[in-house]
Amino acid sequence: MNMEGMHTAQGVDDAIDLSEVTRAMRARWRLLAGGSLGAGVIALGLTYLIPPTYTAKAVFLPPQQQQSLAASALSSLGGALGGLASGLLGGSQAAPEDQYVGIMQSTTVADRIIRKFDLQKVYNKEYLVETEKKLDDNTDISIGKKDGLITVEVDDHDPKRAADMANQYVDELRRMTDTLAISSAAQQRKFFEDRLAETKNALIQAQVALQSSGVSGAMIKTDPGASAESYAALREQEIGAQVLLDTMRKSLAEGAREVQQQQALVSSLQRQIGALALPDKVEGGPDYVSKYREFKYQETLFELYARQYEMARADEARQGVLVQVVDPATPPELKSKPKRALIAIGVTFAAFVVLSIFVVLRSDRSRAKPAA
Repeated sequence: MNMEGMHTAQGVDDAIDLSEVTRAMRARWRLLAGGSLGAGVIALGLTYLIPPTYTAKAVFLPPQQQQSLAASALSSLGGALGGLASGLLGGSQAAPEDQYVGIMQSTTVADRIIRKFDLQKVYNKEYLVETEKKLDDNTDISIGKKDGLITVEVDDHDPKRAADMANQYVDELRRMTDTLAISSAAQQRKFFEDRLAETKNALIQAQVALQSSGVSGAMIKTDPGASAESYAALREQEIGAQVLLDTMRKSLAEGAREVQQQQALVSSLQRQIGALALPDKVEGGPDYVSKYREFKYQETLFELYARQYEMARADEARQGVLVQVVDPATPPELKSKPKRALIAIGVTFAAFVVLSIFVVLRSDRSRAKPAA
């Protein structure tokens, strides 16, 4: 009974408190309404002191990457090799759209735009890192979920500068993709050029050694032509596998699954070559088989590197990816910030809440004084 009486009394007190709150707010409705509206009007007036911000937008199609000729040749080396090459060249790369967004958000692009538009002075920043942060806050680069288009939005107090900066991001993407494409092709060309020079010297030495050897009767019984052709076929496969393995190691870690698989294939081919039961020398005669093997090996290697080198040169001569602009940025006519109506409504509501708390607390204090 006592507990039930306490809950009843508490409920009565709550009802009394709620009624007191309502009564106090009704008594002070002029203060609440006038104060809230006054705060909203003041906030609205202050928004006119804030410089307007304009948002310029540029939209373009993400460039389409093309597989290089040298990479295509590596993919066509054979069934197992082709599968590994296609997995390396096409299945383990990030989406091109994400790469282009990352390029435009890079520090290199940001610094170029800062220098071009003198943004340290515009943003009134002492340090470059502060200017980069401000530029990043004023820039939004996104990819459309449905259409896949890339959108660049730039905020600035000057509508023309905002449009110029948005378009400059697209220009910098063109510049970066061209540079990166040329750099990648040049590295590939240099790699095959070095291998080709080394193989050419080795081929010359193998040819001289083969010409200096003779052929004996015992040597004919070993059928060096047929044996060497079988050996050369296996060595050709081993050469292609080794070339692809070297290419993989330039872009993947040593412990990557693709590298491990390719290493296992190379080892398997090497074991098959080592299992050929052909003597290097026959009855003390000249090691004709060994020299013939070496000559065919260097000849095959030279032809393979020569093809790859020519394709790498063709890749280097090709132009970079094409950036197609759908909507170039133009100076916006209407401001995007500040949202004056939203600011005024928000301040009005906040002022009403604060004044309501003030009125209730003051009413409670007034009721507490006689009791004291």
